[in-house]
Amino acid sequence: MSVAERLASRLPGRLGERVERPVVAVVRLHGVITPTPTPVARATVNLHAAETALTRAFGHDRLAAVALEINSPGGAPTQSALIADRVRRLADKKKVRVLAFCEDVAASGGYWLACAADEIYAHRTSLVGSIGVVTASFGLAGLLERFGVERRVYAAGEHKVRLDPFRPEKPEDVAWLSGLQEDLHKQFADWVRQRRGDRLRGSDEELFSGEVWTGGKAAELGLVDGIGTFRQVVEERWPDAAVTVVEPRRPLLARLGLGGAAARLASTPADATLATLEALNHRATWSRFGL
Repeated sequence: MSVAERLASRLPGRLGERVERPVVAVVRLHGVITPTPTPVARATVNLHAAETALTRAFGHDRLAAVALEINSPGGAPTQSALIADRVRRLADKKKVRVLAFCEDVAASGGYWLACAADEIYAHRTSLVGSIGVVTASFGLAGLLERFGVERRVYAAGEHKVRLDPFRPEKPEDVAWLSGLQEDLHKQFADWVRQRRGDRLRGSDEELFSGEVWTGGKAAELGLVDGIGTFRQVVEERWPDAAVTVVEPRRPLLARLGLGGAAARLASTPADATLATLEALNHRATWSRFGL
């Protein structure tokens, strides 16, 4: 279609009726996936924040497709699964295709989100995969004593308190955590198999090793369906479509650009330390992929 024809299609018809164009709704899922949005992180992803955006995206009339723009190094597995489940329920209800576009990184929980789509695309330089489970924390034993604070924990039940960051690590607690990780890893791999099916090319040992690949290699392994950007794919598939973008809401301090002030405004030195460590943990999650 020529430029003139496209412009003409947007003008009122002879009877004063506007030509109706198909809609491609875009939902941006950018940031670390976490159940608790924090003002120290500029961008996070969770179901609570994404719900309104997803509902609006799938609620459009003349909906041709929904696109997920994903830029996430991963995070909480439950939030990843909840968002993916919500996408699938809405897609099945509306009977509309979902396309995922991996930007800088769609790794771990970010790739879990991508698998909610019917088709996945990536740039050749995107980082994709990391189908595994990782747990990161800090050992803070002795920290409170430096501030003259005594921590008191009272519990009923032999295993009620595990991996308390303010206590020395116990081997039996690490073994328990490893068991949980193995269970979650299996669920992650099962989800990928369910969604990707016979498009996967590669052994389980290779695909589910936790390795991350460039978009080009991910396409060879069947983890993505093709190489391309959102604009390229949409303009080719739906050249007349109107594109509308909806974004999950962000925490108030992040919207005001004051996220970094949270640690400085913490009420006690210990609170400030914990806020700083939380920010460092989010930073480390991105840094695993050189970002």
